[in-house]
Amino acid sequence: MVIERALQTRAAPEAATLIGRGKVDELAAAVKSGEAGMVIFDQDLSPTQQRNLEKALATKVIDRTQLILDIFASRARTREGRLQVELAQLNYMLPRLAGHGVEMTRQGGGIGTRGPGETQLETDRRRIAKRIKAVELELEGVRTGRALHRRRRTAVPLATLAMAGYTNAGKSTLFNRLTQAGVLADAKMFATLDPTVRPLILPSRRRVLVSDTVGFIRNLPTTLVKAFRATLEEVNEAALVLHLVDASSPVAAEHTAHVLQVLAEIGAAQIPQILVLNKIDRVDSSEADAGTLQRRLMGEAGGHAGMRAVAISAISGAGMEGLLAAIDEVLPMDPLVRTTLDLSAGDGATLAMLHEFGRVLSTRYEENRVVVEAEVPESLERRLRAR
Repeated sequence: MVIERALQTRAAPEAATLIGRGKVDELAAAVKSGEAGMVIFDQDLSPTQQRNLEKALATKVIDRTQLILDIFASRARTREGRLQVELAQLNYMLPRLAGHGVEMTRQGGGIGTRGPGETQLETDRRRIAKRIKAVELELEGVRTGRALHRRRRTAVPLATLAMAGYTNAGKSTLFNRLTQAGVLADAKMFATLDPTVRPLILPSRRRVLVSDTVGFIRNLPTTLVKAFRATLEEVNEAALVLHLVDASSPVAAEHTAHVLQVLAEIGAAQIPQILVLNKIDRVDSSEADAGTLQRRLMGEAGGHAGMRAVAISAISGAGMEGLLAAIDEVLPMDPLVRTTLDLSAGDGATLAMLHEFGRVLSTRYEENRVVVEAEVPESLERRLRAR
């Protein structure tokens, strides 16, 4: 339960407490009267500021990054997601150990002597640094596996569509609508942390892969950008980005600008985008036109007005035909073709590829040969014929 909200505008932050002395006293009184168990700052705090504020307010103080990390920790489900969150938490925690050991025990009086508190501080630092290295090694193994899967996907010319957008824009709902994947879709921040890839058949009968990604936020902490590098790599490797925006949000333009900024920071700004204006069922009918919404959003966000835009409602399905047609139009053509292949009965790799990336219509065995009739992407058919 939120007891009170406070805002302060200053020319420059206070080095010791971020906010001014008067605002600190005001917050302390509010904490005491409301018996608040925690104060949350929508701003990153230095370790010193956090300790000073906890002393002055006599309660636990957390900043924006720690709150996000706590939310991430409660949402992570896969091994990769948990490792990513742990790495970010450890990197956040390491500089915040400074001072706590000194508070426990002062240094001894003689030259070269240290109190047990200082020794414990150094021990904690070494332990955390060691764990950081161990988690990084585990994550590197996970990323190697993900890179292998990505190479396997790129070995067969199937385009990948990456869904990106501000948190709670409706990415998981749209992902389920397109692919029937059944991933968690909840009106919570960062309900989906772990990337999921599923196939999708377009109206042109082409098969593509769709990847859901973690939601973006404003001022994404650097520790999170680094920790979720493997997740964001799915965006970098995509042939097309579906940039989802909650068109009903009063700060939709601000959210659009933040996503464009993050895409630029991770090197994905040059990838073609379709601006998917979601939740039009909540928008006034006079403003529900995709062109009108796009001009307003891009004008305020400073984006490219020429970007293709489609208005949809992922929850009701409105506008889905237009979205699929836009994807078909923007992506390079790779239509499905029917082909008959005469393969060795022992060529299990090609048979598995036909089943995974095409639709096998019939299979006929003749001695040590197998004749397969299938529908596959034209580029895959050319590659198989060239063998």
